[in-house]
Amino acid sequence: MTSHQTTQTMKPATAAKKLGVYLEATPAEFQEGVVSRTELNALQADPPQWLQELRRNGPHPRPVVAAKLGISISGLARGGVTEPLTTEQIDALKQESPEWLQQERATQAEVRKETARIKEKKAARDEQTR
Repeated sequence: MTSHQTTQTMKPATAAKKLGVYLEATPAEFQEGVVSRTELNALQADPPQWLQELRRNGPHPRPVVAAKLGISISGLARGGVTEPLTTEQIDALKQESPEWLQQERATQAEVRKETARIKEKKAARDEQTR
């Protein structure tokens, strides 16, 4: 009895998301093919020049832009940022520090504090039940 191992593949959009890059900025051969789990692992372990460049300079997808700005993806939308941004554009936004960005950072800080408070409360409750 032999087990047949099928190669796990994913769409380029999924692979780009896992790599943290904007799909439309990747090379055509990446966008048009499928990516196996082995290929994805190889790209993560030893990124080729195009991937290093995309990660360094962008354009970056919204989750990466939000993380670099220290806000949520919803905060990006509320701030009117709907397009991918380059590292240079992100740095310029940080320098400008518009009102909406300051507000979203404050909101994000409150969310993190509340999450930590809830986590501590849950840990204390779990400790009491033991």
